[in-house]
Amino acid sequence: MMMKSSPRSSSTPMDPRIWSKLPPEILEYILSFLPLKTFLNLRSTCKSFWSLIFTPPFINKHSSSSSSSSSSSSPFSNFLFLSHPQFHHSHFTLYDCNHATWRNISLSLTTNDSSSLHHSSPSSSWFTTLVSSGGLFCLSDPTSCSLLVCNLLAKTSRKIQYPSFNLHLEHLTFVTTPKGYTIFVLFSHSSSSPSSSSSNVFVYDSKVLSWTRFEGRFGVNLGDNIRQHQGVYFNGGLYFATPEPFSVVKFDLGNGKLERPIGVLPNQVTFLRLVGDGGEGKKMYLVGGVGSNGISRSIKLWEFCEENDYGNYWNEVESLPDLMCRKFVSVCYHNYEHVYCFWHEGMICICCYTWPEILYYLVSRKTWHWLPRCPSLPLKCSCGFKWFSFVPNLYAAV
Repeated sequence: MMMKSSPRSSSTPMDPRIWSKLPPEILEYILSFLPLKTFLNLRSTCKSFWSLIFTPPFINKHSSSSSSSSSSSSPFSNFLFLSHPQFHHSHFTLYDCNHATWRNISLSLTTNDSSSLHHSSPSSSWFTTLVSSGGLFCLSDPTSCSLLVCNLLAKTSRKIQYPSFNLHLEHLTFVTTPKGYTIFVLFSHSSSSPSSSSSNVFVYDSKVLSWTRFEGRFGVNLGDNIRQHQGVYFNGGLYFATPEPFSVVKFDLGNGKLERPIGVLPNQVTFLRLVGDGGEGKKMYLVGGVGSNGISRSIKLWEFCEENDYGNYWNEVESLPDLMCRKFVSVCYHNYEHVYCFWHEGMICICCYTWPEILYYLVSRKTWHWLPRCPSLPLKCSCGFKWFSFVPNLYAAV
């Protein structure tokens, strides 16, 4: 009788209530073993399954299985993050570059003690200094005179206090390196005006978890441009493009010395923006306009080349096609201070605060493209568009 009942008992359906009794971590781990295609079909049946795509077990599982077949670390770790003052402060839009689709996600920036950062409005002051690099986000909290470094995927964060409470943050550069991350900040005393020449440079190193102060008139040398655009990590230093007279300078992270100029710049440039290779520090590019009387007639891309018979130089790589150039110039209307650039998974992204699209150059294919407009944006939307590279990394330590 036992032998006859055994097949029958083995075919008995599992009680579905068992699933509801499983701890969330166990359920996430089990579902992470589903093939990608099967899970994408399954997640539309349940809200919790839908959000599972961003959980550490699932991304970690598929990240390891796909790393050998893709240059991206994961099929889910290739997002462009769009923020705008009209968005709710906890609701952001992500463009999934691997699947060419938009996703609306609610993100919670939390501290290690699980207390959320609350802000009175979407245009709170932290929003203007939010930066990202290597799967980490860094934002400033002026009310507590501190910075917060977050890993949204691992749900970890670190609060970093300003070197002094009487300092005013003028500029923030946050870059990940092969050994951690570096925060370069330009401070002035609270009693001084933002344009004061008494700016102080501090560098935070995640390896030693401490600040280093460098004396000098660094803020004067770089002018207002350093306060608007991040530096680029390359060859052990941070590089910045200065406003007119245009130049590229290097801040040595080891000794705190400023070196200028770096390489001979192209002729008749109207604006310049530097782009790194996403924290690797092996390549550096220059995006700029070429024209006369401050008006760009073409947009070009150069790559920095070191130490040949003629010294360092900028080698022209590509020129933006004429029709695309006309559209881009009409977007910014020669207000080039609104233009900013960043690297994202083999793409050099060129953006404008006044335009909700991204112009990007695909380095591997040597082609230019426009990213499609986000469908959730209102047809009439004011300026303030800010894009970030979001490459989730479970093991990026804060």
